[in-house]
Amino acid sequence: MRISTIKCVRPCTSSNVTTQHPTVTDTRPTKKISLSQKNYLKCGFLDSIDGSKNLALMEPAKISKRWREYQGIKNWEGLLDPLDENLRREIIRYGNFVEATYQSCNLDVSSPFYGTCRYPKRDLLNESGFRETGYRVCRNLTANSGIRLPRWMPSWMTMQSSWIGYVAVCKNKKEITRLGRRDVVIALRGTVTCLEWLENLRATLTPLSNNTDHGSDSDGYPDSDSEVPMVESGFLSLYTSTFENRPSLQTLLKQEISRILEKYGNEPLSFTITGHSLGAALATVAAYDIKKTFENSALVTVISFAGPRVGNWSFRCELEKQGTKILRIVNSDDLITKVPGFVIENNEQSQFSDNIQVNNAAAGLGGWVQKLVEGQWVYADVGCELRLSSRDSPYLSGINIATCHDLKTYLHLVDGFVGSNCSFRATARKIINKNLGTV
Repeated sequence: MRISTIKCVRPCTSSNVTTQHPTVTDTRPTKKISLSQKNYLKCGFLDSIDGSKNLALMEPAKISKRWREYQGIKNWEGLLDPLDENLRREIIRYGNFVEATYQSCNLDVSSPFYGTCRYPKRDLLNESGFRETGYRVCRNLTANSGIRLPRWMPSWMTMQSSWIGYVAVCKNKKEITRLGRRDVVIALRGTVTCLEWLENLRATLTPLSNNTDHGSDSDGYPDSDSEVPMVESGFLSLYTSTFENRPSLQTLLKQEISRILEKYGNEPLSFTITGHSLGAALATVAAYDIKKTFENSALVTVISFAGPRVGNWSFRCELEKQGTKILRIVNSDDLITKVPGFVIENNEQSQFSDNIQVNNAAAGLGGWVQKLVEGQWVYADVGCELRLSSRDSPYLSGINIATCHDLKTYLHLVDGFVGSNCSFRATARKIINKNLGTV
């Protein structure tokens, strides 16, 4: 059964929507804003900077009593439309952890350190502009490509391994109290290197494991590809490939999570895997792998921004069976969220299979076309969806592919979304002015 994103739409009344703040103008506030207040804003804790407000009213809300709900234990029921204010702030906060990966990655192709992290672990969040988060980076993450290009090509094009994100653990006692648990963030960036782009183009599905218990027919195909969890080939390659003496992203994550569970396993703990674009896809694959490897681990939640499709229907069912919680933030104007392959609902899939069989029989082609199409191109959306649209924002001029896919656009849309029956929040303009340079 398909997970419903929004079960019902309630009118935006004062009983279920936080009162909107007045529009933020370009006039500077008369009261001086402290560094602490600015940091709260940057971490997604404030809606606007207004010197007339009391700092106590602007501090991050305590969510300790409902943290499991905000992590998706009830599939975010009743929190998405209208968008719960605390959930909005949590989504933006996790989005900023992803933004830190872009700020930290060396993207200068002329640099000998291209594709590496610019900062040491202890300074990564501070140097990226996200201070006072209460988290400390404990492990850098790299991903390796399984594609080999000729050595005569430029080194920046043939680079096999690159820094893709980090693991950070909440260490601040005040923040742990606010959250109601010790939170572990795994943040993953989107596509940067040439080989990552090429991996993205490997869009056919492939089994997550070759050691499946499913039988095969005389042609060497599984009895039913729809029963085997499969994901996009390029994503799996980036997750599992090794290069020389560098371990895979999969190995790095398992080692660090094992260490964290051993150290903090006796206290309330959560794993929040968040990523943008390619990072969102890898976050979904990683969440599946973590729950499969550490069956009794803490609650695992994915906050996905602008993620492409990842796997087939069986992969989706396995995620649901595991109890892995996934919230996909989707911009309906973003092309990347509509690829690769195509989606067929479960009840539609049976009809699709029957039609293919009839057509193949009529053409005398047998069943190999059906197996090829079903096994390699039919995807399924996973988790719950918060659907937004660039067209709803009065501050985005025009619709173009790059802007619609940008992480800053997503954070702006989350900040501005109230509900499907409500207008865009005026206070969202502050973020769009700051991050996208829009007037």
